[in-house]
Amino acid sequence: MQWDFWTLSADSAQQTGKFGMGNEESAVPEADRDGAARGSSPQFGRRWFLRGVACGAVGTVAAGALGESAEAATPSPPPPGGGSNQDDYNLEATRDGQRSVPFYGQYQAGIATPPQTASTFLAFDVTAGNRGELIQLFQTLTARAAFLTAGGTPPAVPPGAPPSDDRLLGPTVLPDDLTVTVALGASLFDGRYGLGPAKPAQLETMKAFAHDNLDPAISDGDLLLQLCGSHRDTVGHAMLDILAHTAGSMRIRWRIDGFRFPPRPVGIPRDWMGFKDGITNPNTADPTDMNQQVWVQPGPPEPAWTAGGTYQVLRIIRMLLDQWNVVPVEEQERIFGRRKISGAPMYATSPDAPDTLDPIYTNDPQGLVTPLNCHIRLANPQTPQTAATSNILRRSFQYDRSPDPAGNPDMGHAFCCFQQQLSTYIAMQTRLENEMLVPYISPIGGGYFFALPGVQNPQDYYARTLLT
Repeated sequence: MQWDFWTLSADSAQQTGKFGMGNEESAVPEADRDGAARGSSPQFGRRWFLRGVACGAVGTVAAGALGESAEAATPSPPPPGGGSNQDDYNLEATRDGQRSVPFYGQYQAGIATPPQTASTFLAFDVTAGNRGELIQLFQTLTARAAFLTAGGTPPAVPPGAPPSDDRLLGPTVLPDDLTVTVALGASLFDGRYGLGPAKPAQLETMKAFAHDNLDPAISDGDLLLQLCGSHRDTVGHAMLDILAHTAGSMRIRWRIDGFRFPPRPVGIPRDWMGFKDGITNPNTADPTDMNQQVWVQPGPPEPAWTAGGTYQVLRIIRMLLDQWNVVPVEEQERIFGRRKISGAPMYATSPDAPDTLDPIYTNDPQGLVTPLNCHIRLANPQTPQTAATSNILRRSFQYDRSPDPAGNPDMGHAFCCFQQQLSTYIAMQTRLENEMLVPYISPIGGGYFFALPGVQNPQDYYARTLLT
């Protein structure tokens, strides 16, 4: 039997450097942008892509049926909320991977969805030859995402034919809370596909802030694919499947694998620095909050197609842990603006204070308790002047790419957030240029993207209203 699936995966591995299923070599640069798969002929990748498209139309209908059956047979996840609700969701994840997150809807999953424990962010250079091929690419992406997130049995193939699935998850593809979230970079709106007039109003290439050390090899991209699931094999399987079906029309530029720690001892998970991460967020279960802070609304200055989408920021932030870990805990708390063990505000004296408690600064105008230039106070100073630029939806993960070329640990934060206006994040990050945390972190990559509106039904596909 000829294992073409794995042959393609090997070609893709040559092209991107390494498909490690752990966290090593998480971000892999792709310098060659000529559109031909390295280590294979262009016709080989093109043949795979067209076969994927041929399956795409059938797959879209099949995925719709699978989605309906999964919705009927599988309990829906609990309504996403903030704080401990997200942790309860993770702790209650079924071990057998049968639970699915609905794919179709007004908004993409993977944004308001409570964060899963495993993730991969892949930035691509789109190599589709024309607008028609670009449409085929998004149709194929849609068909694969619909099937993978619903789960089901891969189609049978004749004896001697290449397998339709790598069987990494067994004879049946398990949904395992998988979400596939697609976002577009500013570079996709250049002259190649005639999309310039429809570019989201605030979408731009990420510029370096003070103290950034951005590496072009792990920055920007035409398209960002965010894959999240309850287990690493689920995310890896989805990545290989999508790469196999889209090899002729997009190619990995860089990649970062992420994960979330269990919430020890309770509450919200920690980052590598030992602090609770992503405490303050909009209430994702409240449509008013989300419509005001996250989802783009209809009307100017945004193009009509963007309604229901959102601006996505991904920042790869290396943590200088060798320097951080020698700082006394009391000083670490002043740098962050929260208690390290509990996650509670600085003025909380009870060890049982909840880590979801929002700090209040009205009784501390001079920053004697919570320093004026600590992390959380600059992120949200709670002043009338900064009220409109302080609300983002954080959905971050940790990463570990150790060792770096010099043999040092490369560990940190895959900071991910969503907001209705990109200017909200830029204003917040500009304030953070002067934070006390600066000597202990080094932002090294990432980008700005626009997360597409949701796929409404089996007849719809990613970016349809942009492309037609």
